Amino acid sequence: MYYIGIDISKFKHDCAVIDGDGVTVTPSWSFYCDREGFDQLKHLLNSLEGEKRIGFEATGHYGETLKLYLESNGFTFMEFNPLLVKRFVAGKSLRKTKSDPIDALYIAQYLMSVEYKPYPASFYHIKALKSLTRFRSSLIKQRSRQLVAMTTVLDVMFPEFKPFFDGKFSATALFILDNYTTPQRIANMNAKSFDILRRKSRGHFTADKFARLKELAKKTIGHSSEYLESELNIALDIYIQMDAKVEQIEEEIEKLVSDMKPMSLSVPGIGTMTIAEIIGECGDFKKFESPSKILAFAGMEPGYHQSGTVEHSCKMVKHGSPYLRNALMCCMMPVIHNNLVFAEYYDKKIKEGKSHNAALSHCAKKLLRVIYTLETKQIPFDASKLR
Repeated sequence: MYYIGIDISKFKHDCAVIDGDGVTVTPSWSFYCDREGFDQLKHLLNSLEGEKRIGFEATGHYGETLKLYLESNGFTFMEFNPLLVKRFVAGKSLRKTKSDPIDALYIAQYLMSVEYKPYPASFYHIKALKSLTRFRSSLIKQRSRQLVAMTTVLDVMFPEFKPFFDGKFSATALFILDNYTTPQRIANMNAKSFDILRRKSRGHFTADKFARLKELAKKTIGHSSEYLESELNIALDIYIQMDAKVEQIEEEIEKLVSDMKPMSLSVPGIGTMTIAEIIGECGDFKKFESPSKILAFAGMEPGYHQSGTVEHSCKMVKHGSPYLRNALMCCMMPVIHNNLVFAEYYDKKIKEGKSHNAALSHCAKKLLRVIYTLETKQIPFDASKLR
């Protein structure tokens, strides 16, 4: 039996090999993240006769090419939470000595101390969902920053504009900013402009609103200038581009989810994007032995402290995937509104003295357990079976 620990970094990886007795077989050595380096690793692995167990820390996209290479060459591997390895290393020595070669050896030793659970065979859809949903989340944050930038400019140029639209950038508001921009041009809008806006808003932008907006533009206390107009136009252009790209990505995500046909979509109140995020982060649900394991992965299990006669529960540990927690928390209100069992469970937690967010987190844990059951047993949602 051989234990191979790999410390992953951006441009190179470090590898160390120990045997079943913990004796170093191959001292730590480095190989580059290219074809020659990966082939060197393959040659080493093939030279080891007997069972081989490979382990490394989860490092985001830096380890993606290595995982695909190992998988395509028939090698199994295990991925750990870096926090677990860090705690293991802290218990080995009081010295604060850290280097990639030393880390590779410690990873091999840690691998030897835990149950070997090979990373499940990858599926294109799950990898694609994880990448696309995270990229979508990044684009949405960038898009939101443009709304903040536009608000900053309008607070100087036309401070009455956003309150007029109830503090929101509706499609009509964005159209006005894109085509008229300054208060002076908005004040000079004519009957043709109103007709365009009425059709754009499907009749919601009435003649009365049109007249009031023009009047606000005439009497605004704001100050217009070329640089403010330029900033507003640039922020708006970026926002429009980001919005189009988000829609494009969402179309790809919807197609992937449609091909997968997950049972979790049968839960009332859960949309396609939410399911895509949950599946993308969790991957193969069958790799989790029980619902408690997936709750720990999500970082939604409470901490626990016991020392002497003192014993109590703590707040959520939040050591898992923040994307998964965010997806679960964000979908809870629609689920509560569409499902009586979750609504009653939420009310029960509120009556116990829990805050709104704490009650939502309890509901989110219940939802994740439900999703785990639906996906592992491949059964549709049935509210009558919930307790």
